[in-house]
Amino acid sequence: MSQSWVDVDRRAVSRRYDKLAAVIPLFEWLLFLPPGFRRRAVERLGLHQGDRVLEIGCGTGRNFCHLHDAVGRWGHIYGVDLSPGMLRMARKLCKRHDWDNIDLLQEDAINFTAPVPLDGVLFGLSYNTIPHHLAVLRRSWHQLRPGGRLVIMDAKVPSGTLGRMMLPLGAWLMKMTLLGNPYIRPWEDLQRIAGRIEMEEFLFGAYYICSAVKT
Repeated sequence: MSQSWVDVDRRAVSRRYDKLAAVIPLFEWLLFLPPGFRRRAVERLGLHQGDRVLEIGCGTGRNFCHLHDAVGRWGHIYGVDLSPGMLRMARKLCKRHDWDNIDLLQEDAINFTAPVPLDGVLFGLSYNTIPHHLAVLRRSWHQLRPGGRLVIMDAKVPSGTLGRMMLPLGAWLMKMTLLGNPYIRPWEDLQRIAGRIEMEEFLFGAYYICSAVKT
């Protein structure tokens, strides 16, 4: 089967997610997001109290509770997203929980510069939606301190016959909804940069968490 995917521009991504902001939790139910998936991804970051972490494509902040538990009130979380609609909901969440150590920035992650070297970087269900994902990955890896960890959590096409059967429908659904490119292989991108990765699969290979430590 030929692979066909045309990335939309970044403004189109922002507009799409503005429209989806209020119903993002529904997609987790519809797409069978594994229980504990977000928590497990944050655990793979290996964060400690007082650490500094960046989430690229933070959306409405659905990973913030786990990130905040990991770094504590003395740590710091940077959340970057293109969509003002998603960030409005994230700000409401932060205000509701009195999380005053989270900076939310509406900008392209390729332009974000952390004020200090980072202890962790998380792509939380966002890597496949970033048209220039390789450049953003390299940029974020560069901002990690030695010993810092980068984690990508996302969906993927299961291997084997089942995956080949699901791919056309999955690609169509992504184009109509979340804009996640099902043809890229983020774990291979990370391995080329880091040299060594760890990878876990969930729900028969439909979801994964890959991580690497910067040496």
